[in-house]
Amino acid sequence: MTLSAATRQKIDALVGAHRVLLFMKGERRAPMCGFSAGVVDLLNEVGADYETVNILSDADLREGLKEYSQWPTFPQLFVEGKLVGGADIVQEMHKAGEL
Repeated sequence: MTLSAATRQKIDALVGAHRVLLFMKGERRAPMCGFSAGVVDLLNEVGADYETVNILSDADLREGLKEYSQWPTFPQLFVEGKLVGGADIVQEMHKAGEL
């Protein structure tokens, strides 16, 4: 699937509107996969102010985001407009005290 201009614009708007944004499976209070739940737990533990987007509710967004970020899996954490990474990267950052 090729990232459409409309989907790119939607992702740009979401990423630009929030300092910390987590694209995840499910919602903050009801994660739909263990990896998403793990990242939510870590962000909550460090007291991060963040927003979430449920990628399961929008197939175009879900598929387009993979191309946009060049990251094939979810969750995907963006901070200040830049991709930080997925669950493994967030866990490593947390262990190193960098989250």
